[in-house]
Amino acid sequence: MELERDCPECGASEFYRAASTEMHLGEKVKWHCTECDYGFVQINDTVDSATA
Repeated sequence: MELERDCPECGASEFYRAASTEMHLGEKVKWHCTECDYGFVQINDTVDSATA
């Protein structure tokens, strides 16, 4: 899966789904930029480490 979002490190606009797992809070998904090493985590679309 892919996600369109601006990368704060390099400005690219595409992320790929690197990993996901189900946990007690919901589905945890790790996203990584296709151009650089920047990554962030989302949990059930409510917790987003990129905005923390």
